[in-house]
Amino acid sequence: MKLRWFFSSSVRQASDMAGHVRRLLNAQRDILSPQAVEAVSAAIRDTRAALDANADADTLRKKMSQLEEVAGKWIKPYPNAEWRENIEVFLVAIAVAMSIRTFFLQPFKIPTGSMEPTLYGIECQDLRHQPGFKMPNALERFWDVIYRGAIYHEVIAPADGEVVRIDPLGHVFSIINRETIWVQYRGQSGAVPLAIWCGPDESPYGRTVALEQATGLMPGSTFNKGEPVFRFQEVTGDHLFVDRVTYNFRRPGRGDIVVFKTQGIPLIHDQTQFYIKRLIGLPGEKVSIGEDQHVRINGHRLDASTPHFQNVYGFNPNIPPQDGVMGFYNGHILQDRPESFLRTSADSLDVPPGNYVVFGDNTRNSSDSRYWQWLPQDNVIGRSSFVYWPVTPRFGWNSINW
Repeated sequence: MKLRWFFSSSVRQASDMAGHVRRLLNAQRDILSPQAVEAVSAAIRDTRAALDANADADTLRKKMSQLEEVAGKWIKPYPNAEWRENIEVFLVAIAVAMSIRTFFLQPFKIPTGSMEPTLYGIECQDLRHQPGFKMPNALERFWDVIYRGAIYHEVIAPADGEVVRIDPLGHVFSIINRETIWVQYRGQSGAVPLAIWCGPDESPYGRTVALEQATGLMPGSTFNKGEPVFRFQEVTGDHLFVDRVTYNFRRPGRGDIVVFKTQGIPLIHDQTQFYIKRLIGLPGEKVSIGEDQHVRINGHRLDASTPHFQNVYGFNPNIPPQDGVMGFYNGHILQDRPESFLRTSADSLDVPPGNYVVFGDNTRNSSDSRYWQWLPQDNVIGRSSFVYWPVTPRFGWNSINW
């Protein structure tokens, strides 16, 4: 019979039906009458006997038909069976999704510009003073959101007025951010709220700074009738999957872009966040940053030929960089950040066992090991693997393997 199971669909169907009806009978045995239990049990036995006797397909189909008839007569139907089935499918889908997220691939969003130019966070561009700019139509704006992650915000002033106050950034259901700007129009007695609805962001500080730069508004700012109170484009940060499998089989390596928990790192104020940085120093190594913006590992200088550092050091030192992104900066180069543990090229970090040193690719705008020293190995949850949105030159697997 076991061998026939592989070659005969009738055998498989009869066997599955008998097993299914037996499970239903066992589940309802305490609420069924003895007559019902015996009738269903007899039908199951007849079907199993036919299977054991290697009955032909026609005989098996008759037995299945009789079993179905008996089960339909005596087995009690579940109430709202369709709802039960839909809920079961939904719960299974949730369980599968949570398992994938926990053990295999976890979605992550880049909140700030600390990893530019490898990975980009939220960017907001003020469009008020761009000559000839025309707000895209609804279809163009929809396409920009889907494809590039770009959202346009605009309010045209119906009258002259000024900004009265700007509320702190608020969250709605921990998914959407809302910035409220209160304006006073000439001839009106009260202030009017103007809401800016923004996408989700794990870093309220990064979002607030981006909005301040994009709107250019502050209490006391004035505007004229027919002019935009604000007009700017918001581009979402890169969304990627974090590979949570690889580090179960090997330790992180130099140059990996790792995602980690900040919990337990003493000098990080908000320990509820997840950070993403490039791994620089391994346990037992001495890490320093030279005045040429190149990292030294035990005195050995990293450059563009070092695996995974092409994007960091692939610049012409004679050409001023965009946004200050070129190599890694110590405290001497960044004179506005004197609290760095790497103040000069003579300073170094001696990485203790069980810890790493990590830097953002854009160290001009990054909170990293220069200010809080060590990343414990246990805090690392995975490495970046695939940028899935928006569709930019960084989209795909290779975008994180510079």
